[in-house]
Parts: sequence; C-alpha cells; structure tokens
Amino acid sequence: MTKWLEAALDYIPSWLEFQMRIFSQPGCVIAIAHRGKIVLERAFGYADCSRGEPLTPRHRFRAASHAKSFAAAGILKLREMGKLRLNDPVEKFVPDLDRDIARLRIFQVLCHGAGIIRDGADCGYFYDRRPYPTANDLLTDFQSPPVIMPGTRFKYSNHGYGLLGLIIEAVTGETYASWIKREIVDSAGLKETAPDMPIAEGTPFARGHTDKVLVGKRGVIPGDYSTGALAPASGLVATASDLASFFAQLSPRATSSVISIASRRAMMRRRLRNLHSSVENYYGFGMISGTVDGWNWFGHAGALQGYLSRTKMLPALDLTICVLANSADASAEQWINGAIHILHTFRRRGAPSSKLNDWTGRWWGLWGAIDLVPMGNVVMVANPQMGNPFLDASELQVSSRDKARIRPSSGFLYLGEAAHRRRNEADRASELWLGGDKFLLETERAAEIETQYFGNSGNMNRRAHERIDSAIPSR
Repeated sequence: MTKWLEAALDYIPSWLEFQMRIFSQPGCVIAIAHRGKIVLERAFGYADCSRGEPLTPRHRFRAASHAKSFAAAGILKLREMGKLRLNDPVEKFVPDLDRDIARLRIFQVLCHGAGIIRDGADCGYFYDRRPYPTANDLLTDFQSPPVIMPGTRFKYSNHGYGLLGLIIEAVTGETYASWIKREIVDSAGLKETAPDMPIAEGTPFARGHTDKVLVGKRGVIPGDYSTGALAPASGLVATASDLASFFAQLSPRATSSVISIASRRAMMRRRLRNLHSSVENYYGFGMISGTVDGWNWFGHAGALQGYLSRTKMLPALDLTICVLANSADASAEQWINGAIHILHTFRRRGAPSSKLNDWTGRWWGLWGAIDLVPMGNVVMVANPQMGNPFLDASELQVSSRDKARIRPSSGFLYLGEAAHRRRNEADRASELWLGGDKFLLETERAAEIETQYFGNSGNMNRRAHERIDSAIPSR
C-alpha cells in the first residue's frame, strides 16, 4: 500500500467519527477495499440505541437497493449461460401481462428505461404500514401499461427489478433467493450477505432508527421484515466489507469475479442519465455511476425505513468504499463523498514528511473543532464539520518544532500570521495558536466553557447531556 493511502486511511475514521457526533447519529460502518482486499473497516455508535448495543463491523444492515446490482449480475450470468438474451421480450418468461409491459425487453428493465411504475399504487410497505408485495401483487400491477413511453428516459422502478426476479425464477426453476444466494452471493465468497430476511438466528443485526425531528427522539425500527417479491430490488442484507468486496469484483480490472469482463463492462456502461438532477449521474445495468473530484465511480445507493447506504468503486485507483448507516436522516452521500475528497487530497499532496508527524490532533476554538493534518511538506488546517474537510483549508508552513507560518489561507482568517504551539510540563502540545486565536484540546475547552457559561451548575448540566453529547465509541 502506498504511503499517501495509509495516511488517508488513518484520517478518514477520525473525520467520520466527528461527523457522527455533530449529526447525533445512531450508527455507521465504513469499509474500504484496495485491490479487492479490505484495508479499512470501522464501526461507530450503536446497533440499537434503545438497548445501547455497540455497533461492530460484523453487524448486518438492510443494504436495500444494493440488491439491484446483485440481481443484474444474476441476469448477466444467465445470459453467459445461454439461458436468456437481453433483447428477449419479458413475455417470453412471464405471461399474462399488459400488452406493452409484455413487449418490454430485458435490457430496458435492467437500466430503468422501461417506463414502469416505481413502487405501485401504494408503497405503504416502505412505512411499515403493510406487507411488501407478493408475486401476485406485482402481476396485478403489471396489468397496467408503463407510466411513460419506454426507451425515452431514465425512470427508476423497484417494480421493474421485481419483474427481473420473476424472470430469474422462470428461467432457473428456483426461488430468486436460493438461486441468487448460490450463484452470486456464495460464488463471490461473501460470508455476511443474504438476499433478504430472515437471517440465521444469533447473527448480529443493526436495527434501523427514525429521525428525531418530529417527536424529539428516535424510534427503533426492527428491520427484520421480508421484502417479498421486491427482494431483487431492495431485500439485500449485508455488511460493509462484503459490499466493498463485491463491488471491487465488478471492476473490469478484477482478477476474479462471478461474471465475465464483458458483463461487468455492460453493467457499468453509462446508458441513461438522470436528467432532472443537479448532480450528473447515470444508470447502467443495476449500477449507478458518476464523478467525484474528477474520479469516475460506479456503485449503488440504498434506502429502506431506518437505513441509508452508499457504495462507490473507483476503478482508476482500485479503491471501493462502502458506508452503511442505520438512521433515516444519515448523511451517507456526504460521508462517502467526504471519504473520496480525503483520498483525493492525500493523493495530490502526498504522505506527510517525517518532520511533520507531530503536527496533528483535534483542537477546539470559538467555532468548534479544527484538525491539524500533515501531508506533503505542509500541515492542513482541516474543518471536520464539513463534508469536505479540506475545502478552502488554511496551510501551515512549519519552520521549527513548534512554530509555523499561516499561508495560504482565506483573507478572512490569519493569512501570513504566525502559528505556534505551547507545551505542558509533560512536554506535550497543550495549546495551538493561530495568529492571536488560542485553540485547546477537547477536555480543556469543555472545562473552559463550563466555568465561563455554566458556573457551579456546569457539572450538573454536563451529566444531564452526557448521553447525547458524549463521543461515539468505535469498534
């Protein structure tokens, strides 16, 4: 592993832990694979806030629409086996459909170009108001024609992937869950993934959580339901490391995979652009793609009640990042893009010079925390509250053990002024000065705030808020 990557992997968990704290999130797991091997795996927070159960990397999550990538890989594997063609009409495998639905081609359904209704007339199953659809429910919905003209534009459809599941069952003569588990999940060597619930008793499972805006507290969502005939669209249960490993195998550069290089290229090809969006992204066959910081990526997103997830594979770097969160208001997209921003900055700047190794740490001032992050021959003054902590960051040019100059920097900050550190009796840095602004370590700044603003009631106030504001443990 290169030095810059080691340095980036060291900082990413620190930044993500802080993001968890400021957003008061229940739990999150991040896994990163390099050249198919897991090189970072960390968990933060709780699998179940009501019980205070610590979250670990072994906890399974509802990975939701990541299931589409598995279903698409299954369709392409059946094509490789000569069991179907992507240009086959749907009616070849599933009878008694609306005429226009029956004439749809498999490839149109794969890339969400079929114009099919997204979730049926009532998607209350996403709210725990009703069970997920059965195959008969889907077939009833498919008695109505497409909502928009097929082949005209991207229109995401969970029902469409439910239809692909029915095709897989018709071709294989097996249930979707049993076939996809053997031919895709097990063949990929994934030990912590299932196509849907239930999973084996005793398996660690992260519960979902509501947001806390409406009622002032988070509710726990059991998350142990079956998604029925929508398993190919949203049923997947997995760990972050399994998902990172699977998407790494879908890279055309991967040395082993459950499908051929040609099929992998077909999955990630940018077929339809999401037109009504401020972010440029595309859909292939069970695969979303886009660009962050100039790096192309492919992967998928997932969302079910109480869960949000993202996976992005960067082919140029052979890096795959997966973020799983167990709350309805998690900033999963910001977190995975933030990890990419951090990787990009370290790759551009390089690993830190050995003389800067001591210029690190989280320091607290009037507006919250800053991080000193050495890279190359400078020390970046990062803002861990930001989605991109290095955006517009000041830099310190270190001149001696405890002295530096601030340049470059925003003109609103301390451009050109001196920076220095002061040490305590144990010869450890205990104060950081940027210009005339003194930053302290967390415990010292917290004590200062209690003394200045809470007086004698400071300790009582701290105890009352300890559970809410305490640092989230990592596992």
